[in-house]
Amino acid sequence: MNEAMRRLGAERSAIRELFEYGKARAAQIGADRVFDFSIGNPSVPTPPAVTQALTRLLEDSDPTALHGYTSAQGDPVARRAIADFLNRTYHANADPSLLYLTAGAAASLTVSLTAILNPGDEVVLLSPFFPEYRVFAERTGGRVVVVPPDPDTFLPDFDALEHALTDRTRALILNSPNNPSGSILSPDGLRRLCAILDARQRRNGQPLWLISDEPYRELVWDGSEVPFVTSCYRNCLVLYSFSKSLSLPGERIGYILVSSEAENARGMFEAICGAGRALGFVCAPALFQHLIPACIGQTADFSVYRENRTLLYDGLTALGFSAVRPQGAFYLFLKSPEPDAKAFAQRAREKELLLVPSDSFGLGGYVRISYCVPTERIRAALPAFAELAREYRLTKN
Repeated sequence: MNEAMRRLGAERSAIRELFEYGKARAAQIGADRVFDFSIGNPSVPTPPAVTQALTRLLEDSDPTALHGYTSAQGDPVARRAIADFLNRTYHANADPSLLYLTAGAAASLTVSLTAILNPGDEVVLLSPFFPEYRVFAERTGGRVVVVPPDPDTFLPDFDALEHALTDRTRALILNSPNNPSGSILSPDGLRRLCAILDARQRRNGQPLWLISDEPYRELVWDGSEVPFVTSCYRNCLVLYSFSKSLSLPGERIGYILVSSEAENARGMFEAICGAGRALGFVCAPALFQHLIPACIGQTADFSVYRENRTLLYDGLTALGFSAVRPQGAFYLFLKSPEPDAKAFAQRAREKELLLVPSDSFGLGGYVRISYCVPTERIRAALPAFAELAREYRLTKN
């Protein structure tokens, strides 16, 4: 038995554990009495184009072809459709022969890190970050280096980043819009980040890969802009999942794009293919590969998330809680009114409020609230938050 894997399985993700608790608790006392904000599970239906396209595929296609194996790196028609969309929308100069289709964002991350890192290599994580980044990186034998954020914005502390890069740094993961904070790195911020990375890779004499993890690319508020990274940096991988944009989290379909401008782009794509082979991530779900050409560029109706963000942020700050207004994604990062976020989350749980402590996100003192939930759940939860605010004697800043 691999003891490290056994420990990892026994520990479980804090998010998943809370999600499972919420389901069990709802069965005990009723779902309307449990305010589960634990997991980023889209709460809006898939767009009609998805249902229509799936119906056509299932009714009109040869079943053996529809459900059969595709090429290991993905169906060429789907890869061409994705590249054409990226070039049309972002002027990405995407080459379909440098696209690798995957079983979602987690597979994309695992494959990418395996393709880049050798044991002892360093990967930089910009705090706060999705907890599984650490799991995926350390599985390769890589060393995780955490860079703290600017606490007023949750954007990177660029001075700290410069000091964190070393001759062993091989990759940095960027997640914008960010899970868990909802922050978005502006075009100017991205240019500054890329300049820092470029200076270090020149000093190192080898590529320093920017891994841009973009499952929330379309989930932006208040006119915020999410710049496409290939316009600023050559040695980058763009990772995407259709889970959030099309409300298909359980179907597991996404991709890795190697920038056509990258140093030895073909060699990196071969490493991606090799990592996919070694990890068993070949031939992403075929039905959903065939769906992509009909639905690329479509999104679910995100208006409920925008409404939820306003209701939650305005409601909690009016009670005296402190948070940075999210610019994107569907999470609010709430400052804990006591230093121990786990203790605060436990007190919230006693009022059936299920909030994820921030410790596993690489930053203490906060809780993540997922607002991809029915709007009525937020309205019903506000009295419980008000009770917490009174207990902590919060006052509006």
